[in-house]
Amino acid sequence: MSSARPTTTNAGIRVASDDHSLTAGPNGPVLLQDHYLIEKNAQFNRERVPERVVHAKGGGAFGFFEVTEDVSQFTRAAVFQPGTRTDTLVRYSSVAGELGSPDTWRDPRGTAMKFYTSEGNYDIVGNNTPVFFIRDAIKFPDFIHSQKRRADNHLRDHDMQWDFWSRCPESAHQVTWLMGDRGIPRTWRNMNMYGSHTYSWINGAGEKFWVKYHFKTDQGHDFLTQAEADRLAGEDADHHIRDLWTAIKSGEHPSWTLHVQVMPFEDAADYRFNPFDLTKVWPHGDYPLIQVGRFVLNRNPDNYFAQIEQAAFEPSNMVPGVGASPDKMLQGRLFSYPDAHRYRIGTNYMDLPVNQPIAPVNSYSKDGAMRFSIGQDPVYVPNSYDGPRADPACGIDDSAAGIEHEVIRSAYRLHSEDDDFGQPGAMVRNVFNDDERARFVDNVAGHLSDGVSEPVLERALDYWRSVDKDTGDKIAAKVRG
Repeated sequence: MSSARPTTTNAGIRVASDDHSLTAGPNGPVLLQDHYLIEKNAQFNRERVPERVVHAKGGGAFGFFEVTEDVSQFTRAAVFQPGTRTDTLVRYSSVAGELGSPDTWRDPRGTAMKFYTSEGNYDIVGNNTPVFFIRDAIKFPDFIHSQKRRADNHLRDHDMQWDFWSRCPESAHQVTWLMGDRGIPRTWRNMNMYGSHTYSWINGAGEKFWVKYHFKTDQGHDFLTQAEADRLAGEDADHHIRDLWTAIKSGEHPSWTLHVQVMPFEDAADYRFNPFDLTKVWPHGDYPLIQVGRFVLNRNPDNYFAQIEQAAFEPSNMVPGVGASPDKMLQGRLFSYPDAHRYRIGTNYMDLPVNQPIAPVNSYSKDGAMRFSIGQDPVYVPNSYDGPRADPACGIDDSAAGIEHEVIRSAYRLHSEDDDFGQPGAMVRNVFNDDERARFVDNVAGHLSDGVSEPVLERALDYWRSVDKDTGDKIAAKVRG
């Protein structure tokens, strides 16, 4: 049967058969000259790229962000000006699981957003929680190793997790989020997205502000109990991927409302705890939420590998009007994310359609594997041939040096309320209701009862007593019971 679209090689040359190799007679050996057979199998052998070391399992979709309010007094970034509509891409993921792992493991969810702005790509890379386990990127490889698999038996191990967590009390706030109801969202549509880090905003007059991003789900929060999550892990390991795809395909376009917290630049130096500490939230009573706009997902990818697996997000993609902060985790990620893409996808990952900005690219980058954009001379700067020139007036402000200028290795300078257990304790006592507290105790006790050895177990129980004495005692009673 003929087809209106005949099969071709990758070079566009028509092929004679999709079913039979060239052989010397019907039973003879296969011939080396069957270049199509060789192309198909050689391509097949190379069709995987290394999975992400972290956030390997995920899915995503395209959409738009529309500014509905006026925040131009805080930032000159074009993407946040009133009435601006910007095409977007988001990728959701778990943190610890590999590419084939169940979507419903108890784990934070990564929320990586790309805004294709008129000033270049702007990426906000965060989680479904406003905090994280550690505050310094030098600990990040150790943290991830503790959540992955053992070297000897290649199994994930609760003892290893709790050994790290209990020796790093700064993790208490994030572990409280993780073991609570929001540790397993029912769907990606039913969770918030946070920038998590502190960033800087710069307005048209050059004034600087500190900012945190909160994308609040318009679908309402919903979660899976541990029992529901365990059942779905066996029945539908791709539950979250399937849900998002199906919702968008059926015209049920999920949306989030972006709010920001804005801190005056001068407040940071003497605030009661370090505002750049990723294990802390800013109380809304001190810095209320300010509405900015609406984030909508309305289009599924046409090819998962090309548009989601090869999508490259990096906090270092910041547009004029947006800058970094002294957040030590953010500072580390500014390097680690683009470095991971160059290793995993290739030197010229930004040439891939999903990663290409809509803004003109005038770069002195040259050559490298898979380079297909057409470069032009001159390929160096400074030059005498009218090549691109940097424009300090529209550059990104380096606000990371805005507080202290000395270059040292140290912990954050302590503020009056800089402790590791105060905020998670307040969350357990004042945010959780009685039912949520009961489920939280069950979740933690169940996790601790699965292979956690002494003295790690006793240290973990002390950890929770430090968060909240009553809750810690209830957890201990269940574990020791």
